[in-house]
Amino acid sequence: MRAAALYGILGSLVLTGLTTPADGVGHALPPEGRAAEARGVALAAEQAAAKGIAFGACPAVEQLPESIRCGTVSVPLDYARPHGKHIRLTVSRSTATGTPDRRQGSLVYNPGGPGSSGMWFPLLAGLAQWHATARAYDFVGYAPRGVARSAPLSCMDPKRFAKAPTLAPKHPSAAYKKKRVAQARAYARSCARKAGSDLRHFTSLNNARDLDVLRAALGEKRLSYMGASYGTYFGALYATLFPGHVRRMVFDSVVDPRTTQIWYRNNLDQSAAFETRWGDWRRWAARHDDVYHLGRTARQVLASYDTARARLARRPAGGTVGPGQLQSAFLKMGYADSFWARGANALSAYLRGDDEPLRVLAAPDPEDARAEENSNAVYTSVECNDAPWPRSWAVWDRDNTRLARRAPFETWDNAWMNLPCAFWRVHQQKPLPIRVAKGALPPTLLLAAERDAATPYRGALELQRRLPGSALVTERGAGTHGIAGGPNACVNRHTERYLLTGAVPGRRTYCAARPEPQPTSGTTRA
Repeated sequence: MRAAALYGILGSLVLTGLTTPADGVGHALPPEGRAAEARGVALAAEQAAAKGIAFGACPAVEQLPESIRCGTVSVPLDYARPHGKHIRLTVSRSTATGTPDRRQGSLVYNPGGPGSSGMWFPLLAGLAQWHATARAYDFVGYAPRGVARSAPLSCMDPKRFAKAPTLAPKHPSAAYKKKRVAQARAYARSCARKAGSDLRHFTSLNNARDLDVLRAALGEKRLSYMGASYGTYFGALYATLFPGHVRRMVFDSVVDPRTTQIWYRNNLDQSAAFETRWGDWRRWAARHDDVYHLGRTARQVLASYDTARARLARRPAGGTVGPGQLQSAFLKMGYADSFWARGANALSAYLRGDDEPLRVLAAPDPEDARAEENSNAVYTSVECNDAPWPRSWAVWDRDNTRLARRAPFETWDNAWMNLPCAFWRVHQQKPLPIRVAKGALPPTLLLAAERDAATPYRGALELQRRLPGSALVTERGAGTHGIAGGPNACVNRHTERYLLTGAVPGRRTYCAARPEPQPTSGTTRA
């Protein structure tokens, strides 16, 4: 599921042809496998609790201040063989600022992905909206298995992965499709070749098991956790596997957990939802035509965007920004409305003959190539391993062609990103049904925006049905992906109260939308 690391928390800053068990039945592993892995988790957690984490100065590569300390925790690569190969996950921590009597232990955070690192999370302790929570909790971030310095995965040369400029046709030709199918097949082969037998162990279930080992290493009997986007999915797996180990859990921007959705159908639904958010941005730009001059209607704004796409196809800006880079940059408009003005400024300037703002916004940075390739390798490996995917290209072609007729903005780019799963050589699991018995889990808090594109709103409604005692806070009429710690004081008040006291609001609580972004003229520099 194409979902970015959490933007809103910084305040700014996927079934036709798919064979899966009916939801609520089926298992990720046969009983003997589940038992072996459960024993492996228990053993690894016991060892981690005895050893703890030796926190010290963070390596320079993390770019974290001295007040934040770093360490590692050892986890089995394969929980069915806990005495076999281990890998190390990097961990970061800021210590609670309050008096000892106010401290409540560690708050562990995951920003989503798959493939995103949360090592930066302790930085939020210094922001005003997090001060009360930071007095009570150590803020703990970490890089999940495969990510960054945590046994990093790679599927190809980063320089080749970051190749630019690229095309991004809304309605690709048969020849273009054939080329992308060949690339996806080659990528799947490359992942299998480079990672070897280790590749099959990069899964959401193992991410949930790693979380329990991290809990133990931190000296916590029960886990306090915040997960955003994809972090809500394996957080929900954690709640299913280890309900007695849960203290408090916040699920921000919720993935639809139904087994029939993981992951092919969730990606189709995501592409449809991005079309809606793309329309939100275009209508906003049209309302501010006096500033941006992109058109007085959403249709006219789209025509301006398409003019830029065609021009970039003929002559990429700066030699590196083509239609593919333009599309990737404007995909951010669907994630957070804090990007809206900057995107409108860049597009407006480009159409007037000044391509510098667009190059600043969209040109790939060679220094980011390794991290981006790593993130994509983890994303692909986890999603392809987690569930069966259609193996026939004809199914993908049919489903995405139909969808692109009404949702052309993101459909095919999302399909190409996930297409290696059609040719995956590693055994693909059946998703574990997420459901917790009544009374087995403390109250949990769900946060969602009604117009979220990356994780459509019905996912939050579905997860709430599966977590008895959970409360859902909805930001009405809004679409930013990741809403905790953003500009909505109502959302922040409910989040803070829950983390500090464990109290949840009513089963369904609604907050008014954040203010609409104000237009800004001129160039915003990176």
